[in-house]
Amino acid sequence: MAKVISFQVPKSQREFVRYQEDRGPHFYDKLHQHPQLQLTVILEGKGQLLSGDYVGRFQPGDVFFLGENAPHVFRSDPEYFEKSTDFQSAGNTIFFDFQALGKALEDLDELQALKKFKGYAGLCFRIHGETSSQIRGLVEQFGKSEGLGRFQLAIQLLTLVEQSGEDLEQLSTSGLVRGLSEKDGSRMDQVMQYLLVHRFEKITLEETAAVANLSKEAFCRFFKLRTRKTFTAYLIQLRINEAQKLLQENDASISEIAFRVGFENLAYFNRSFKKICGITPKEWRAIRA
Repeated sequence: MAKVISFQVPKSQREFVRYQEDRGPHFYDKLHQHPQLQLTVILEGKGQLLSGDYVGRFQPGDVFFLGENAPHVFRSDPEYFEKSTDFQSAGNTIFFDFQALGKALEDLDELQALKKFKGYAGLCFRIHGETSSQIRGLVEQFGKSEGLGRFQLAIQLLTLVEQSGEDLEQLSTSGLVRGLSEKDGSRMDQVMQYLLVHRFEKITLEETAAVANLSKEAFCRFFKLRTRKTFTAYLIQLRINEAQKLLQENDASISEIAFRVGFENLAYFNRSFKKICGITPKEWRAIRA
């Protein structure tokens, strides 16, 4: 069983900020968490972002900010995992290690504003608007920066996030368990992997509980505690996310898309879509045409 939850960002012990470029067919596909805060810019590739109780899509241009120990995975779409694929994924990420600041975080008046980020522990955010544009511009400079210049860029980025106001959209729900034990993390990763692979099939609660090596009742408690969603609601969200993608990129009829993502009843698909998205599938497609 892979130990995916205690994910360590490669770094020296005296490094406040770490810059990472991800390039390849797909992103790292295991549920994980780390004590560093994370700012990620998606340059290329599409898929699902799972973090706490949040289930949603990512695409090029998106900017995400994750608090410390926020369990998450950027799961690329299935076509990115095919052996003969020409699809590519690319993202730039900056990790902030507040522990490296030591006592300075408590003692220096100039750093007091950074304490706000302690309240972001376990949470996931998307950054929109002008703030998103400014962040993308600064992140582009990171690969060429070093030393005090890199530290200055890091503080500029955190300042933008701290002052982002309505441009900062909280995706996951506050009050969730912050961080998972290694055992629970590995179990959740197995469940997530199973759901993502089989989400368009007729998955039963019993089958998924067996993947977690739990009874049906114990699995329901385990899953609800860590996602704030029932198993059924979470599975429907995964299917609706895929439907959003197909409605935007595919000319297939709405009924065909509904059946393709695992719904056996068109009326139920339409109700579920509107409940989650606030509009009908037809309206969604028209807006994004």
